[in-house]
Amino acid sequence: MDWEPLFLTFKLAFVTTIILLLVSIPLAYWLAFSKSKIKPIIETLVSMPLVLPPTVLGFYLLIAFSPSNGFGQWLDEWLGLRLVFSFEGLVFASVIYSLPFMVHPIQSGFSNLSKSLLEASYMLGKSKLTTLFKILLPNIKPSLLTGIVLAFAHTIGEFGVVLMIGGNMPGVTKVASIAIYDEVESLNYSAANSYSLILFALTFSILLLVYIVNGGYLKRFWK
Repeated sequence: MDWEPLFLTFKLAFVTTIILLLVSIPLAYWLAFSKSKIKPIIETLVSMPLVLPPTVLGFYLLIAFSPSNGFGQWLDEWLGLRLVFSFEGLVFASVIYSLPFMVHPIQSGFSNLSKSLLEASYMLGKSKLTTLFKILLPNIKPSLLTGIVLAFAHTIGEFGVVLMIGGNMPGVTKVASIAIYDEVESLNYSAANSYSLILFALTFSILLLVYIVNGGYLKRFWK
């Protein structure tokens, strides 16, 4: 079995999760506390990947970033970015596709916090940035953990989006889900089973750990 697709999958999931965490915290904060009229539109756009077929999203990203397209050509000539059939393209597509899996838990965590925490912090003269990092985020650790794990696990299981934008280039865009598809097409069920079993065991273990930590089972066990 070739281990390269698994390594590439975990690399993609790690990079995507880090970027999503940096993007989702301010976005979720805004969605939780903003009263802007465009808030429903932004929430809809964030949630679209939950219901939109992955191939649809992948197709439009492929068209947008293609060097034959004006925008893709501009990215290539001026920024040196070729997002089609590249690892960078996989990261960009994965960030968009996994965005709601990070934003929604964090937004829910912010929304469930008592408003008295915000009011007390502001009355003490703390800035919004200080309130966010010193007051709010420490109080939504379970939501942060849930968002991180869901985004990581969801990125591991991506297929349609990564196939459309990245294709099947060994060592570049051939992640584990693509490798499984290739092995099944080649009737090499043994290799497909090996890839699938590793991904199944990993995602099961990660999700189980989240439920144990967020459910407080470790504290009850040690008591």
